Amino acid sequence: MTSQRELTKSWRDALERGVNELQSPIALSADKAPVPTLRVPHWSALLADDDGRLSTREGLPGETTPYTADEETFVVQALDDLLTPQERADAEHVDPTTLGVIKVPARITQRAMTLDRRKPGGLVSKLIRVLREVHTYLTDPDLARNVRKHVLQDADEHTTVLIGHSLGSVIAYDLLRYEEIAAPGTAGAAVHTFVTCGSPLAIPTVQRGLGIEEGRLALSTPHIRWINVFDPGDVVTGGAGLVLTADRVTDFAVSNGVRDPHAATRYLRTTPVARAVTHAGS
Repeated sequence: MTSQRELTKSWRDALERGVNELQSPIALSADKAPVPTLRVPHWSALLADDDGRLSTREGLPGETTPYTADEETFVVQALDDLLTPQERADAEHVDPTTLGVIKVPARITQRAMTLDRRKPGGLVSKLIRVLREVHTYLTDPDLARNVRKHVLQDADEHTTVLIGHSLGSVIAYDLLRYEEIAAPGTAGAAVHTFVTCGSPLAIPTVQRGLGIEEGRLALSTPHIRWINVFDPGDVVTGGAGLVLTADRVTDFAVSNGVRDPHAATRYLRTTPVARAVTHAGS
């Protein structure tokens, strides 16, 4: 399990790299925009025992956690969102036993194997893990409230940019739409920019889980600039931006490489993110 200290260091290093690459190589040190202070709330802190050590209990599902019926349906529907009609038809004829996977429901395995033909290299496995995490957050109101409260502990009057990666983008979106942050009288009232990276918010099943059956994703705070950064090769994003499903969002497509296009550190070092956090425009 990655600790908050390790996560913060890796995020800070990636962000610093992106900001430094944004600067002109001939610019004087005094002319360069400073690397902003970064705070990274991590859900693992919610699992600490009274003595501060990490507990063995799990707040989010792992590979050995059995699927519930509702969770299976959620993942199946999300995978169907990303498959073409022909691929969905093909998936019904896939033999799920060929992988020797017992703990993953057959319907999920069939769709995963089909999508893996288009997105190989273990990317689909990562997508399924994210979908399970998102489902847990969306269907456990007590956990969701505790997670948002935990995130808010790292927001103060100096917080100006809110960044959400993967499941974090769903949590951050909720903070904004419920006006728990960046609204008058709340934490982070100075926030003016929202950055989503590698976000599953474009997946219709995730939107339905947020209670958006029809309509578009929207923020309650009109002064917030929303920037969405996605890699077309990142299957968690569905390979698409948010401009078709969200109001007042600006999409930026980036290339994070083929090895792990969903990695937060790869997103954080990109030019759109560097520009957003240094207020260098877009």
